Amino acid sequence: MVLQAAVVLLIIFFLTLAFKVPVSFSIITSAIVTIIMFLSPGFGMFISAQKLVTGIDSFSLLAVPFFILAGQLMSSGGIAKRLINLAMLVLGRVPGSLALTNIAGNAMFGSLSGSGIAAATAIGGVMNPMEKEQGYDEGFSAATNIVSAPVGQLIPPTNAPIVYSAAAGGVSVATLLMAGWIPGLIWAAVCMIVVFIYASKKGYIVKRTEKLTAKEVFKTLWEAIPSLFLIVIIIGGILSGKFTPTEASGVAVIYAFILAVCVYRSIKLKDVKQVLVNAGVMTTIIMLIIGASSVLSFVLSFTGLPQAISEALLSISNNRIVILLIINIILLIVGTFMDMAPALMIFTPIFLPVVTSLGVDPVQFGVMMIMNLSIGTITPPVGSVLFVGCSVAKLKIEDVIRHMIPFFIAIVLALLAVTFIPQISLWLPSALGLM
Repeated sequence: MVLQAAVVLLIIFFLTLAFKVPVSFSIITSAIVTIIMFLSPGFGMFISAQKLVTGIDSFSLLAVPFFILAGQLMSSGGIAKRLINLAMLVLGRVPGSLALTNIAGNAMFGSLSGSGIAAATAIGGVMNPMEKEQGYDEGFSAATNIVSAPVGQLIPPTNAPIVYSAAAGGVSVATLLMAGWIPGLIWAAVCMIVVFIYASKKGYIVKRTEKLTAKEVFKTLWEAIPSLFLIVIIIGGILSGKFTPTEASGVAVIYAFILAVCVYRSIKLKDVKQVLVNAGVMTTIIMLIIGASSVLSFVLSFTGLPQAISEALLSISNNRIVILLIINIILLIVGTFMDMAPALMIFTPIFLPVVTSLGVDPVQFGVMMIMNLSIGTITPPVGSVLFVGCSVAKLKIEDVIRHMIPFFIAIVLALLAVTFIPQISLWLPSALGLM
C-alpha cells in the first residue's frame, strides 16, 4: 500500500504542477485521489474537507495574517531608505560599504517585512543605482542584493517558524523565533566577508569628501530607530511574558500602523484599503496551503509513508552526519521549485521523525529547514528571489549567477555549520530560558 500511495501521490502532484495548477490545489488533488484509492469516495471527500478546515483552526496560526499585515504596512511605509541611511552611517568608508549596506538593509528590512522578495525589491531598488554610480560591477551588485534578501526569513519577526511549528505539532514558536537569530546573522556575516574581500581587490570605496554633522547623524538615527524598535517590542514582549507570539503579531500591526500612518506619514488613510487587500490575498494563499497540507499529512499518516521513508533513509546509513547531508540535499533541491510554506508543511512530517530518532533537536531542525528552503529561493532554475532580484537590476540571470558562486559557497558552509553545530541554533533560546 505504501508504494502504491507514494507513486500515485507523486505522479498526480507533479503532473498538476506541470500543468501550472497552483501548489495548494495540486496538494489537495493528489491527496484526495490517494485517499479515494484506499477509502470510499464519500468518506474520502468528508475527511479531506474536515482536515482542510481543522488544519487552519489554530490559535497560533492567527499570527500569520497579523505578521503579514504588519509586513505590508512596513513595506509600504517608506522605511527602506531610512534603514539604508542607518546602515551607511555605521559602515561609512569600509571597502564595499554600499554592498555591505545592501546586506545590512536586507537583513533589517527582510525581518520587518517577512519577505525576501520585498527586501530584494525595496533595498535593491535603492542600492543598485547607487552602486552603479560609484563604479560597482552591476552583476556583483545584483548578486549581493539577491543572496542577502532571504536573511529576514530567519531573523524574527517572521512567519516561517510559525508554519514549521504547526507542521511539527507544537514546537514552541517563541523558541523557534529566537533560534533563528544567530544563523540569520551568520548568513549576513558570511555574505559581508565575501563582499569585503571582493571590494578590497576592486577598490570599491565611497568617495565622500564632506563629513557628516552631528545633526545629520541624529536625524538618521531618529528616522530609522522607530522601525527597528518593532523587533524590540515583539521579542521583548514575548520573552518577558507580556504576550504570546500570536498576541505579539497583533501588537506589531498596531505599532506598524501608527508608525507608517501617523509618524512617517508615508501611507495615507485612503491607501490602507489596498494594504489590507494585499495582506488578505497573501494570507489566503498561505492559509490555503496550510489547510491543503493538513489533508496531505493525513494521507501520509494513514498510508505510513513517513515511516517507510524513515526506514529507507536509515537503511542507507544510521550515521547522523550522512542522514543530515542527504536531507540537506533534498531540501536544497525542493527549495528551488517550491515555496517555503508548502515545503515546510509537506516535508516536516516526513523528515522530523527521522532526525529526532538520531537525537536532533526539533528546534535546530526547524532552523535548518528554513535556512535550506531560503537558499532555494535564490537558486536557479526557478528561485523566486533570484528572478525578482535580476528584474530589479534589469539584468539576465546568466549575467548575475557567476557573481553569486562565491556567496553560494559561503552560505552553504554556514548551513553546514548550523546543521552540525546545534549550539548555533540552541544557545540563545537556552540562555534566555526558553529550553
